[in-house]
Amino acid sequence: MAQKGIIKPGYSRALDLKNGCIEMAHGSGGRAMAQLIQQLFVTAFDNEFLRQMNDQACFPSFSGRMVMSTDCHVVTPLFFPGGDIGSLAVHGTINDIAMAGAKPCYLAAGFILEEGFPLADLKRIVDSMAQAARAAQVPIITGDTKVVEKGSGDGVFITTTGVGMVPEGIHISAENARPGDKILVSGTLGDHGVAVMAQRENLSFETSIESDTAALHELVAHMIAATPGIHVLRDPTRGGIAAALNEIAQQSSVGMMIHESSLPIQEQVQAACEFLGLDPLYIANEGKLIAICPAQDAENLLRAMRAHPLGKNAAIIGEIIEDSHCFVQMQTGFGGTRVVDWLSGEQLPRIC
Repeated sequence: MAQKGIIKPGYSRALDLKNGCIEMAHGSGGRAMAQLIQQLFVTAFDNEFLRQMNDQACFPSFSGRMVMSTDCHVVTPLFFPGGDIGSLAVHGTINDIAMAGAKPCYLAAGFILEEGFPLADLKRIVDSMAQAARAAQVPIITGDTKVVEKGSGDGVFITTTGVGMVPEGIHISAENARPGDKILVSGTLGDHGVAVMAQRENLSFETSIESDTAALHELVAHMIAATPGIHVLRDPTRGGIAAALNEIAQQSSVGMMIHESSLPIQEQVQAACEFLGLDPLYIANEGKLIAICPAQDAENLLRAMRAHPLGKNAAIIGEIIEDSHCFVQMQTGFGGTRVVDWLSGEQLPRIC
């Protein structure tokens, strides 16, 4: 039954966003595809660049250095406590841009939709993306949509690409860590991965565990204003803080020593990891960052992080050391030391 008031000229019937499903025709390049784009994507993401309706977006250029990042999102389930694949797709790419100390400026989004996927769920995802982009003030200015046959996908996959601008005087890179530097994290670890796993496995705990998905660029700007000499920023997503620290150690040719007693981990996340046999160091985060800075700047940077809502649980967790093997080590609560190695295999499938 047609929905009153939204029929567009040239369309035989309105898009049924309540009961309809994705059909192969929605990816055919014809009228159905145009209707999907206009009534769903353009309506949700509306901005001056998208309204041009070209095969590309034309936008003002910037002076100075620019950065670009792209990310694919295949999380299962699509909806989880604290977020969904839509907000995750926006936040993930914004954060990758922000880890260069850059200001995110524009996003592009690509959708691969499976035949039969409910339009109501797609609208929910698209609306979530739109809300996240507007809250971050980073518009989605171009995109693409493809449809695959039923059984060839898993509902919806989203790819987002972002561009941003690096302010003058900022040179943040994973190759900049130096012996003596301090390692900080912006908050509690493992929240996202445990929230997704709990939803996937229908697990319940005494207190709810929600994903930490968030856009970190404003926190980063606040940190740089307080401590312009930050050496490294990294968001510990897939593989958690363990993978991120190993990547930085390799790129900077240094070792690291972190302290188990300093790691901020929520009690319910720690309990869930023990119940599931998981190590929180390897659990993905989507709204946290690692910062590495000179030792003399660490306390000032920590105060700045804690003054921002997204850094209220920030902590100094370790230091950079000289090590030709580039090992990441952890001083345990029992007084011993163990190597925090790269993740072997796949601890949590399809979490971002």
